Amino acid sequence: MENTNAAARHASFTLDGTRYSYLDLPAMYGEAYFRLPVVLRLLLENALRNMRDAERDAAVAALFGWLEHGTSEAEIAFQPGRVLMHDTTSTPALVDIAAMRDALAEAGADPGALNPVLPVDVSVDHSLAVEAYARADAAALNLDLELRRNAERYRFLRWASKALSNVRIHPPGTGIMHTINLEQLATVVCRKNGPDGVALHPDMMIGTDSHTPMVNGLGVLGWGVGGLEAQTVMFGMPTLLRIPDVIGVRLTGALAAGVTATDLALTVTQRLRAIGVSGEFVEFFGPGVGALPAGARCVVANMAPEYGATTGYFPIDGETRAYLRQTGRPESHAALVQAYAERAGIAYDPNAEPRYTRVIDIALDRVGMHVAGPKRPQDLHPYTGTKSILQGLGFTPRTAVGGLPRHAIAIAAITSCTNTSDPRLLTAAGLVARRARLAGLRVPAWVKTSLGPGSPAAARYLKRAGLLDDLAAVGFDIVGYGCTTCIGNSGPLPAAVREAMAAGAVHPVAVLSGNRNFTGRIHPDLDLGFLMSPPLVIAFALAGDAERDLGREPVQTAPDGRAVHLKDLWPDEAEIDAALAAGQEPEDYRGAFAVASANPAWQALQSPDTARFPWDPASTALRRPPFASLDEAGQLGRYTARPLLVLGDDVTTDHLSPASAIPPDSLIADFLVERGDKRDDLNVFASRRGNWQVMMRAAFYSKSLVNLLCPSAPVGHTRHAPSGRIEPIWEAAARYARERQAVVLVAGERFGTGSSRDWAAKGQRLLGIRAVLAVSFERIHRSNLIGMGILPLRLPQGVTPATLRIGPDDRIEIDAAATAMAPRAPISVRILRAGGKTEALTAVAAVETGLEVRLLRMGGVIPAILSDTINPAPPHP
Repeated sequence: MENTNAAARHASFTLDGTRYSYLDLPAMYGEAYFRLPVVLRLLLENALRNMRDAERDAAVAALFGWLEHGTSEAEIAFQPGRVLMHDTTSTPALVDIAAMRDALAEAGADPGALNPVLPVDVSVDHSLAVEAYARADAAALNLDLELRRNAERYRFLRWASKALSNVRIHPPGTGIMHTINLEQLATVVCRKNGPDGVALHPDMMIGTDSHTPMVNGLGVLGWGVGGLEAQTVMFGMPTLLRIPDVIGVRLTGALAAGVTATDLALTVTQRLRAIGVSGEFVEFFGPGVGALPAGARCVVANMAPEYGATTGYFPIDGETRAYLRQTGRPESHAALVQAYAERAGIAYDPNAEPRYTRVIDIALDRVGMHVAGPKRPQDLHPYTGTKSILQGLGFTPRTAVGGLPRHAIAIAAITSCTNTSDPRLLTAAGLVARRARLAGLRVPAWVKTSLGPGSPAAARYLKRAGLLDDLAAVGFDIVGYGCTTCIGNSGPLPAAVREAMAAGAVHPVAVLSGNRNFTGRIHPDLDLGFLMSPPLVIAFALAGDAERDLGREPVQTAPDGRAVHLKDLWPDEAEIDAALAAGQEPEDYRGAFAVASANPAWQALQSPDTARFPWDPASTALRRPPFASLDEAGQLGRYTARPLLVLGDDVTTDHLSPASAIPPDSLIADFLVERGDKRDDLNVFASRRGNWQVMMRAAFYSKSLVNLLCPSAPVGHTRHAPSGRIEPIWEAAARYARERQAVVLVAGERFGTGSSRDWAAKGQRLLGIRAVLAVSFERIHRSNLIGMGILPLRLPQGVTPATLRIGPDDRIEIDAAATAMAPRAPISVRILRAGGKTEALTAVAAVETGLEVRLLRMGGVIPAILSDTINPAPPHP
């Protein structure tokens, strides 16, 4: 290998009469380059293109040094080319920016100086609720309701798109952000015009949603970050990461007939969680990769956060090129992508065996039909296993109501970008519906059905294939184009289910094609949910009973008395191929997106034309947040704190900051009603992320969250130690603040698992939490904590909330001086027991980079951005 400090070497080629140049990494580094996983080759290209001098040379040396052990403690800067957000992560980020502009103006600086320097695409997809369903006009009704409920917030987004440079909003109805990324935004290879022609480089990006890795299925390197980390990137700071461990997943064989991409994704999730993947990059390689079309790869890549990974990367090949053509990209661009990938050494090679930190093998021909649940995506079962699983729960009805089975299916949703972005899966679901329709089957009345595709193009190809009417005939009308049920916007449960639940007659279940099934995720009143493929959702919906072994028992009895089994409904591969061929037209993707983008109702929303946003003091949707201030300071130091909460394992971001419907009988509802909102139309928590007063009160509001300081306390309550009172968490926190008493939080394993929502950390900062002591942290939430100036501390091996037995009157002393803070620094912690005994332990700062140290010292992302705007660094020579 040549000297890793060698200057970047460019090469060129001509295609269709245009000369293109690129970094010729294969020529620069030879055989060693191809020993790197493809994801590290991409990080190498990014470092060479964006870093300078000694920093660049150190990054290159560290990347090749990784080859010796397959791991490294060295840091590398990553500069993405674009940022992708959705409405409920962009709203708080843009609210922060609006408030920072106010802070700059009040300090005598130019508020207009604060602008994103990278392109920021915002998809309005997280606010669509399933109110109307099983009717032809459901999508129009739901969209109208969404626009009415969220008009104030949407006008704010339109203000941001006008007031801020580089911000583009994709309105409701255009689809789910990750599907838009696949079908509209991803270029796979980027072009940049320069004096020497057109320079090429890989398309690399980040998104403020944990499922951003879906685009990895096209060979685009991207991953999810917290909204706070995204703010640092959009204002020009690189994101620093430790050079990742890379898990190689060798795929062999091909999927058997009838087995779907969903089944493979669930299998991968189970296998990788079983070996403890937590933040590593995952790369798929081996001959089996070539047997998967790009749509299937994207399904597997999408679930990277469920299997604990940062990425789920598939290299570029002919299937990538085919996907670009299928979605309306010019053939010339598809050819350019392939030509560049081959020359740059990042194309798929079925015989390649790069160096990986660890390798696992998955034989595609051994993957079967599966479901996952009923509470975690990694809990994998044969599709026939729901009956035994539910019987094992031992639920005994107190009475019988309305003829519902005891494990009635309350919600059956074909939802989420995860599976609806793959036309093959939706087509298979449509064919199951067609066979069911021909047999005279209909979904039972107690099942709430919905079809929420990731793209409006889906309606076109399903209609052209004749499947839209078949889906509607069994209850699966399109309810809109957004995240819907997957994100918890499932709307109210059917009245029959609510009545049966109130009578203790049923323990209802959700079945969905989404990616998460945590307790309360799908609906606040549902704690059981199974993930499965779209065609299997149709079958279970027809059964109406989750306690049904569909491998042996009939799905339903037809009107003529014939027992209809799953095998009678399941399409063969040739049938799916024929329907796909009949339905697909490349121009649908651009055409449907353009029509949805021009929605007159969206265009009619009026918004201010000012550099600063005019806050409405009466608003319950948008409030200037107190932490967007030049007065914010770091929280490091030596202090003695009270435990505000003590929690167990698997605390999700849904626990920390719920996104679903605001319960009308909650204290949060009382707060909103006192300010003029209607109790029967409060919308979802996610719609209030622009109002810190609501979100602070919503922190930890979850029926399934147990606060070990007072396990029997009402939802959202804790114990204020000095008074002994059980009171709402925010009231206890405010009382501690008045008493000048620091507070911390203690938790178990996988703290913050789930989504990228920054309010899961912002809520904790507003409650005054200075540190979180946990057994382990999920990657994005750990980053968000640091982004809010909260110190994440990993407890020593073997120390858990159960072994600590923290009582409400105990105190915790932490010695985390700002001057001593460093990545993975040991932190002295002492437990001061109420009885006078002291226990000492050494935690580890869950801090990975020097940039994170800086953010903690400054108090978080926002003070750092404000400081850098007022005192910009001199340009690099």
